[in-house]
Amino acid sequence: MADRNGFFYFLLVSVLVSMAIISSDALSTSFYQKVCPEALPTIKKVVTDAVNRERRMGASLLRLHFHDCFINGCDGSVLLDKTSTIDGEKGAAGNINSARGFEVVDRIKSEVNKVCGAQVVSCADILAVAARDSVVQEEKHGR
Repeated sequence: MADRNGFFYFLLVSVLVSMAIISSDALSTSFYQKVCPEALPTIKKVVTDAVNRERRMGASLLRLHFHDCFINGCDGSVLLDKTSTIDGEKGAAGNINSARGFEVVDRIKSEVNKVCGAQVVSCADILAVAARDSVVQEEKHGR
């Protein structure tokens, strides 16, 4: 019986240690600081430039993020174009003549890929950070 309890204790500790290791890779506000320190400053620069060029772009990027998150969560799906196999959200009836700023997100993705490499920063994260930075930029201008 003692061997059985010892095994159970060992198994429990092993599971708890594994969970602690796995949870250390969970969502973190410093994730991109570790994997690509230039990601967030790059997004901020492109957003700042876009908002300075066109006053309404800050609100448009925030709205684009809202459209992405509204139905099934924030997943970057609002950026999908229509293909032969899917109806992309970008051209969906609710987004036509409503959601805008796609070209800014494309520019951000291009610049981030240059400094971080492709597939390091998710499109959903780019939308979220761009929305945050656009609100900050709008606040700086008192709009």
